[in-house]
Amino acid sequence: MVLPIVKYGDPVLRQKGAVIGKVTAELKKLAADMMDTMREAKGVGLAAQQVGQALQLAVIDIPADSERPSRLWLDGREADAQSLMPLTLINPRIEITKKKESDGEGCLSFPGINADISRGFRVRVKYQDLTLRWREFEAGGLLGRAVQHEVDHLQGVLFIDRMSREDREKLKTKIEAIRG
Repeated sequence: MVLPIVKYGDPVLRQKGAVIGKVTAELKKLAADMMDTMREAKGVGLAAQQVGQALQLAVIDIPADSERPSRLWLDGREADAQSLMPLTLINPRIEITKKKESDGEGCLSFPGINADISRGFRVRVKYQDLTLRWREFEAGGLLGRAVQHEVDHLQGVLFIDRMSREDREKLKTKIEAIRG
């Protein structure tokens, strides 16, 4: 089921998500509905806050035909990023490399807003799956960027917080129009 996406200005977007300690039928349905919502909106990631739930839950699905390549490492070996898709992250923890790269980014809670955002070149991710089993991987490219973006949401951090002052100033009118 497609859920309404919360837009900038809703306080839930600034809430840190609650840690998930138990996977229930409702949580599985929420994760599936989030995946449907993200795909319907043509996004690559969606955090629970974006559908009004302050939980440590995010979904990601990088398309195989993306113009922006993804990199994935499992147990130190490079792997096909599609082997993890679609991805449900519960209670994720990340370590970001010091090396940064800037690339275009948007957000489903900020329709029509895009800017270059500096993110870690590579990210190590430790998360729980829908069985609460801990898993790990490292990612770069679009997958690495998507993970960092969604984990920010789970902490109440928005991509406008990572914009340069100049970009934020240029986009101020459009951003405020979304807030309503």
